[in-house]
Amino acid sequence: MAAVAALMAIWWITEAAHIAVTALLPLALFPLLGIMKSQPVATNYSNHLVYLYLGGFVIALAMEKWNLHKRIALLTIRRIGTRAERLVLGFMATTAFLSMWISNTATTMMFLPVTMAVVNQLAESATIQGVPDERAPGLVRSAFGSVLLLGVAYAASIGGVGTVIGTPTNVAFVGFAAQRFPDLRPISFLDWLLIGLPLVVVFLPITWLYLCRFGSEIAISRITFGASASVIDDELAALGPVKPQEKRVLAVASSTALLWIFREDIVVGSFRLSGWSNWLPYPDFLHDATVAMLFAIVLCIWPVGKRSPETPEEGRTLIDWRTIQHGVPWGVVLLFGGGFALAQGLEVSGLAAWIGTGISELKGFPIWVLFPMACVFAVLMTEMTSNVATVLMIMPILAEAAVQLNVHPYLLMIPATIIASFAFMLPVATPPNAIVFSSGWITVPRMFKAGVALDALALVIIPVMVYVLGRTVLQLP
Repeated sequence: MAAVAALMAIWWITEAAHIAVTALLPLALFPLLGIMKSQPVATNYSNHLVYLYLGGFVIALAMEKWNLHKRIALLTIRRIGTRAERLVLGFMATTAFLSMWISNTATTMMFLPVTMAVVNQLAESATIQGVPDERAPGLVRSAFGSVLLLGVAYAASIGGVGTVIGTPTNVAFVGFAAQRFPDLRPISFLDWLLIGLPLVVVFLPITWLYLCRFGSEIAISRITFGASASVIDDELAALGPVKPQEKRVLAVASSTALLWIFREDIVVGSFRLSGWSNWLPYPDFLHDATVAMLFAIVLCIWPVGKRSPETPEEGRTLIDWRTIQHGVPWGVVLLFGGGFALAQGLEVSGLAAWIGTGISELKGFPIWVLFPMACVFAVLMTEMTSNVATVLMIMPILAEAAVQLNVHPYLLMIPATIIASFAFMLPVATPPNAIVFSSGWITVPRMFKAGVALDALALVIIPVMVYVLGRTVLQLP
């Protein structure tokens, strides 16, 4: 299992083989090497998150088909302005805020088509200091486009740590802590907010500054967009009035987002807003993927309006299978499956647990050594396995280590939980990474280069801030 994981990591980082081909390795190697049977390996390639991604991408394709994404992009540019750094910050701040309340994957899916449309819209009028004008549009897409997309993906992960409900890893920790240490003060929504929100406020600008300076082959401060307010208005006028098809696609996209946001209960202190899933007979059966696929199907059967016998079949509904067939990046669908299979292999083979026992050897070390070591372990594991699996695996070990060291368990468990969300190096590490990678504008080496530096910064900043904030908010000894 260790050899397979190393091989997949090397192929993904170096792109020695196509990323989708690498994702298929578990199907061939796990049964041959006695790691897992073929059937459970293949099941990972139909994980519900795969269908959340697929449904979200169908909605994005419908927006693109009817130019809704272009209209939203033009309105966004007119609102935020055309300065490159300001656009990146605006998109990252909005993404992070939404990710505090809804799925990181869903948030990234909503922003992908708009982000790409903004870049394409501005690229035609861009100039780059020291670069010939004819090369500017292509370089803008590869440089500014990659920075903006990476910013959206990273902001989704960063924003998720701001609230208890922002990411499943937070929920997993709170649940384990309540079960393992019932006598300790339970962590409320407000407690976590007072710890997580400052982390978001501090780390998001750091990520923004780093990506703008070092996230591409050129600093985006060298890019100037020539699109003035009048040009944007002219482009909007060229689109004409909002078409009925745009309104229908917007209604579907908005309904999807609202149902994602309010699917589960929203609890803020003593206030509880019941989620709509509780109104149905089987709320536990539902998932964000259910909503995504439901509205993807709606788009496939909703007529565009007036039609005649001469209208081709693929033009009669808001989205058609031919568009889906050619528009969905199926390689990324396989990438998701390969990542889930790799994560399950690490757990089933016992390799993850074997590595995890190494932390128990740190018993007796001072807390200032154990803090960063736990965080390093969490970061490395979450790059290759799911964040939730990482948290559930290391929480018992950290809890026992805290008892042996006679330190408060939260001082070890909270930073490891938070750092598990900061997996920035590989497309397979988190769904937001994989989604923006599907754009085709980002290479694995570029993501790896940006992610390594940000992970290193997180390993310094997060333990210190959690130690200070945790002791202040939770009144830890």
